[in-house]
Amino acid sequence: QVQLVESGGGVVQPGGSLTLSCAASGRTIFSYAMSWFRQAPGKERDFVAAISRNGGNIAYADSVKGRFTISRDNAKNTVYLQMNSLKPEDTAVYYCAADSVRMIAVTTQVDFWGQGTQVTVSS
Repeated sequence: QVQLVESGGGVVQPGGSLTLSCAASGRTIFSYAMSWFRQAPGKERDFVAAISRNGGNIAYADSVKGRFTISRDNAKNTVYLQMNSLKPEDTAVYYCAADSVRMIAVTTQVDFWGQGTQVTVSS
């Protein structure tokens, strides 16, 4: 079992940048495909970005493609989400997730979730 803790959220102006981190403990993240999801108030939890175990396969939601970058450092047991050109519609709680089965996890049917970190984009 793996425990996931997100950090790096905050308040940023439109056009700004943030980098989220997801630190894992209990087991090496090399065992898992890792993903980021987000959930805005009153909405479902949506896929944002995913990366395979060795980083060779990456997927993004269309809404963040070209602005967000997912990466992983297996030696540090950490996954990152670099977010640039942020928009008000990016405001949400961002969740890190780990999946032990799929090569790359783009749905909410994953094994483990973090507790989330709030990102607010507002002027």
